[in-house]
Amino acid sequence: MPKLNPNQRPIIVFSDGACSGNPGPGGWGAIIIDSSEKVCELGGGEGSTTNNRMEMSGVKGALEFLAKTPGPVEIYTDSTYVIRGITQWVWGWKKNSWKTADGKEVSNKDLWEDLFALVQARGKGTISWRYVRGHVGTPGNERCDEIAVAWSRGSSVRLYRGALVDYGLDVLKLPAQEALPEMKSKSGPKVAAHSYLSNIGGIVYRHRDWSSCERRVKGKSGAKFKKAQSEVEEKKILVDWGLSSAVEIKEG
Repeated sequence: MPKLNPNQRPIIVFSDGACSGNPGPGGWGAIIIDSSEKVCELGGGEGSTTNNRMEMSGVKGALEFLAKTPGPVEIYTDSTYVIRGITQWVWGWKKNSWKTADGKEVSNKDLWEDLFALVQARGKGTISWRYVRGHVGTPGNERCDEIAVAWSRGSSVRLYRGALVDYGLDVLKLPAQEALPEMKSKSGPKVAAHSYLSNIGGIVYRHRDWSSCERRVKGKSGAKFKKAQSEVEEKKILVDWGLSSAVEIKEG
C-alpha cells in the first residue's frame, strides 16, 4: 500500500440505510468525497432485508468502492450498531468463531465478516468512525437517507458523480463531534413513555405509543421523532428541533 501523506485531507464518507417493515424491502445510500474534492454517490437495495443490514451495506459499499484508494477515511453514520459492532464487538465475535456469548451465531455474520476484512485491509488507524444523529439536518446524512429510502421503495434516484463545486449540496458541513448514545440497560423495569413526538416539515404530532409514531415517520425523508418522559421534556424536544416550545402539537 502506498505511504500516506500525513497532511492529506481525509476521505469523507456518509452512509445510511432504510427499511420498510424490518424485515421488508430496504435500501442503502452512501456519499464519498475524496481528497481531490470529487463526489461519488452510491446506492443499492434488497427486496427482503433489515434496517441493520442496510446500515452495514452502506458502509460496506463505500469501503469496497475505496478499496484501491489509499488515504485516511472518516465515516459518518447514525448507526450505533455499525460503530459499536466494528470497533468493539467484532473482536470478541471473531475470537469466538462468530458466536455470541450464549453460543448463537452472530446476526448478519456474512456482512460483519466482509466489513471486518475491508477495514483490516485499509490498515490500522486509517478509518475514523463518527456518529451523527439522524434526521437533524446534516446535509450528507439527509441525502444518504433520501437515496436509501428511494431504493427501499423501488424508486429511481439519480446518483451524482462529479466535482464537489458542482454538487449543489453543502456536504462538507460536518456535524460537531458527538459521543455515541449510552446503551440501554437490559436490566430493571422499563419506564413507560409519556409520549412520542413526530415532526415532519414542522408539523408535530403526539403519539401515545411507538407503533403509531413509527407509522408516521417511517420512510419519510427529513422526519424527526423522539420519546418524551414528561410535558417538560416535550417542550425541550421542540426547542431542540428549532421550534417554539408553544408550537401546536396535534394528537396522533
